[in-house]
Order: sequence, then structure tokens, then C-alpha cells
Amino acid sequence: MPPMAVDKQRLLPLFVLALVTPLQLDEAAPVLAGLSTPIVVAKVNAEKYKKLRSKYGVDGFPTLMLFDHGVPTEYTGSRKAGQLVESLRNLVAPDVSVLTSDAAIKSFVQEAGVGFPLFIGFGVDESSIAEYGARYKKKAWFSTAKDFSEDLMAVYDFDKIPALVSLNPKYNEQSVFYGPFEGTFLEDFIRQSLLPITVPINAETVKMLKDDDRKVVLAVLQDDSDETSMRLIKVLRSAANANHDLVFGYVGVNQWEEFTEPFHDSKSSQLPKLVVWDKDEEYEVVEGLENLEEGDHGSQISRFLEAYRAGRTIKKTFGRRFPTLLGVNALYILLLLVAVLVVLMFFSGQGKEVRQPTRAHQE
Repeated sequence: MPPMAVDKQRLLPLFVLALVTPLQLDEAAPVLAGLSTPIVVAKVNAEKYKKLRSKYGVDGFPTLMLFDHGVPTEYTGSRKAGQLVESLRNLVAPDVSVLTSDAAIKSFVQEAGVGFPLFIGFGVDESSIAEYGARYKKKAWFSTAKDFSEDLMAVYDFDKIPALVSLNPKYNEQSVFYGPFEGTFLEDFIRQSLLPITVPINAETVKMLKDDDRKVVLAVLQDDSDETSMRLIKVLRSAANANHDLVFGYVGVNQWEEFTEPFHDSKSSQLPKLVVWDKDEEYEVVEGLENLEEGDHGSQISRFLEAYRAGRTIKKTFGRRFPTLLGVNALYILLLLVAVLVVLMFFSGQGKEVRQPTRAHQE
């Protein structure tokens, strides 16, 4: 499409400009165009329209630019077709949707999908959550339900109103907040509900944790999918429900070995192991209580938390072994790239030395 077409899209709620389109966007485009609030997708050959590329500061490909009512921003979320559709559909939705029937509530939940948490305020005034609907728009769906049946009260497990129900379909979690709806209580509930009750540590959730100011009680497991670990995760969930000032997470060595390396010595450290991580370069251990033995994990975790709150911990730092989103330290990546370049230069020089005598002989 020519550059002039970009300006013609300013009246659309959301317009996606793709400079070199990934195949996943080709798959998502017809779905986006068919939404009740259509999202238009356009391709641009950035090599041909260099002025347009320069105008929006694009220096890498593929790049997706979003025009939200004409205001451009770069899209940095997932580009997988399904998640892309959910992310963009969330952006064009109202900050707070008003639902006036059981059917509207069911439709809202269904259309929201599983990519983001949902908040439904049953009997909650729209003005009470409008601020948070705007603030956390890119991270969750918000709604208020004005008319609903007692059947839905049973479905969402609340027995009085007003009630704000939090749903996290991806992790099959649900919780209810009855107030107060003033001060920091409501925001604390919303902010904490953006994460699952027990957080599986991966590249996606590590990014989410950056926006949460709580420390992380981290369980380092050998394999987070085996039966023993699953039982421990259930115990962690109970601890999380009783300690909202902390985030409870878990990670398996088998699932993300590079991330777990700074927290334990693979040769001598016993697993499972508990640490309190500050999400930066420090973590704390309670000597004698950090390694969980077979038996009553609930009591062991309680003693660990009691010692942590009493300050009976030892602080440790990662230093150069800080677990990045890539799972390895950026310094190691840089050194690897330098080593590759040195090897390439060496073999390039070797090739020249071999070819020169051949040319001399031919002459």
C-alpha cells in the first residue's frame, strides 16, 4: 500500500501497519477484519517506502506499528496468530464493558479468550473500576454486570453484591473481592490478580513480574511437571492465598536450567529448594530451612516464611550469573559472538593464504 493510505486510517479505532509482514499476521488479518470493531491490517514494503520507515523510526524487520485512533506505537507482544488477535481485540475494546444480561456476560467471557485475566464487577458501579480499566487495559479485560441471575452467582461463587470477580482462564483460577472499593484495597486486588496465584516462571511471566513490586518466594524444582512437584505447587497455592504481600512462583531445572543455575549448585544442592528473590540480582535463603524434605511441605513452608519475616536470612547476589529473560547472561552472549567473529576472520585469512600461491603458480 502507498504511504498516503496510512493517514486515511486515522479515524479507525485501531490500524495495524506491517513493515515486512510475518506469516502469522497474514493468518490473523482476516479474523481481525471480521471483528465487531474491525481492525485493518496493511503491508508496506519498507525498502521501497524509505521515508515512511524513517518517519516512524523503524530500523528492524518485521515491525508492526499500531495506530490507536491515529496515535502510532510499536507492537511488541506475541506475533502468534491467536495471541495477536487476542491482544489487538483487547486494545479496541472499551476500558470497561457494561453487561446487561446473563447472555452478555457469557459472551464477554467467551470472546475474551484465555490470553488475559478478566474482571467482572457484579453490582459494582462502573466509575469504581474505570480508572483501573484504563490503566491496565493492555493486561486485562474489565466489565461491570448490571443484570444477572442467581445462577451466575453460583457459577462465579459469590453470595453478595457488590463483588468483583477475577478470572484467569489460562490458569483456571478464580477469586472474589467484596471490597472496600476505596483506597488501595481495590487496586491491590486487581494488580495481584493479573498474575496466577502460583506463577510458573518462564520468559513471559518474568516480564509480568517486572511490573509487580512484591518479592518472589521461588520454589526451585527438578521437574515442575512430575507428580511430587504438582503436590508441592498445590501447597504453595495455599501459602500464596494466605500471604498476599508476596508472589509465589516455581521453576523446574528440566524446564529452564539456565534460569535456575544461580539459585543452586547442581552438584551439591538438594531440591526442592525455597528462596526469596527480589527479581533483580539478590535473593535470600534461610539456612537449614531452604531445602524441603519429604513429608509435610505445608509446615516446612510455614517455618521458612516465619524465619524470612523474622529476618533470619542470608542475602546472596547473582553477580554475572543473573538470570536474564534469555536464560543466560548477556555478557556470555556477547563473548560468544566475539568468539564466532574471531573464528570467521581466522578461517577467512586462512583461505586467502591458500589461494595466493595457486594464483602465482598459474601466472
